[in-house]
Amino acid sequence: MDKLLIRGGKPLNGTVTISGAKNAALPELCAALLTAEPVVLDNVPRLQDVQTMIKLLRNMGAGVEWQAEGSHRLVLNAGTVTSPEAPYELVKTMRASILALGPLLARFGEATVSLPGGCAIGSRPVDQHIKGLQAMGAEIRVEHGYILAKVNGRLKGARITTDMITVTGTENFLMAAALAEGETVLENAAQEPEVTDLAELLIKMGAKISGHGTSRIVIQGVDRLHAPVQPHPIVPDRIEAGTFLCAVAAAGGDVALVGSRADHLDAVIDKLREAGASINAINNQLRITMSTRPVAVGFRTSEYPAFPTDMQAQLMAVNCVAQGAAKISETIFENRFMHVNELVRLGAHIEVDGHTAVVTGVERLSGATVMATDLRASASLVIAGLCADGETVVDRIYHLDRGYEQMEAKLRGLGADIERIK
Repeated sequence: MDKLLIRGGKPLNGTVTISGAKNAALPELCAALLTAEPVVLDNVPRLQDVQTMIKLLRNMGAGVEWQAEGSHRLVLNAGTVTSPEAPYELVKTMRASILALGPLLARFGEATVSLPGGCAIGSRPVDQHIKGLQAMGAEIRVEHGYILAKVNGRLKGARITTDMITVTGTENFLMAAALAEGETVLENAAQEPEVTDLAELLIKMGAKISGHGTSRIVIQGVDRLHAPVQPHPIVPDRIEAGTFLCAVAAAGGDVALVGSRADHLDAVIDKLREAGASINAINNQLRITMSTRPVAVGFRTSEYPAFPTDMQAQLMAVNCVAQGAAKISETIFENRFMHVNELVRLGAHIEVDGHTAVVTGVERLSGATVMATDLRASASLVIAGLCADGETVVDRIYHLDRGYEQMEAKLRGLGADIERIK
């Protein structure tokens, strides 16, 4: 099993290119199921989760091919789909597989999707997906760990108000409503940039959508969708960009992030500036300079555009080496402090009480062997290792590979002493 060996204490300097967003790529791969024409996506990150989704689509009979070896352009042809099913063997490692449910149901009138697996960061129930699709006329039952869904004729437009803001739920409803009969209104919709990017792809495919990027999205169903005229470029990964910003804030240095969107990172940038970082946005580039020890900053996670739960662990790592103490409140997932015990192994001072953690910064962390417990936790351990004395070994980095493209190579390009070992 691969591990990362990090010899800390080196500042980061140079330029890094930000990949396409995992959380936009996965629903957009599923959106290709909505048409029999080949859909071409650009800036697709070559990640483990993307490879899993490709396997899932191929298992259904879809043609999915990279345009060339090492390319980030993907050609998807769902005109050959024969089996609208997402089996457990492929779904168990990735919760985003639930995103196949809406488009399969809308185009084929039936779907069999295993209840998903993925990171163990807390309950992410699929009941909101089921309720919304039932409101659109689907007959759904859950048996033997599978969601069995079908609809007679077309799905019907409906007004859907979810009990909570759900990103994948909003995305499933968007895709299903695009081919439904009549108007669908999504209230309490997710506003994340990845949702907006999916809507933009669907519009290029002929969907009629308005209000995306707000909490109220209106979709007028159409009879059929087609391939976009031009390849659709996937939006840059704001969480990867935020992770590199936090790495520089913790380790020090001067780094330019190419292909990043400052407007998608307002809450993160505000907190890092509060911590003492100088951050400037020029065109599609962010530059961060950090020449002093960071100042501890408190924050509370919430839905976009507030501070993202997917950046909580990384900013916690910054606070571990900061001056002063800060309180962190996690409001999204109940198990998202699993990285705390591993950070403590590196010498961090953290106290957890329920959904709140208080971090008291120390001048230096010390290298140790630690274990990644989920995707973003693994990133926080890498950041901590970059500014720890001695050697840090991060185990179970298959979590990291799910969401970061060649992270150690990108960090090495910035001067970090980091390598992948067995």
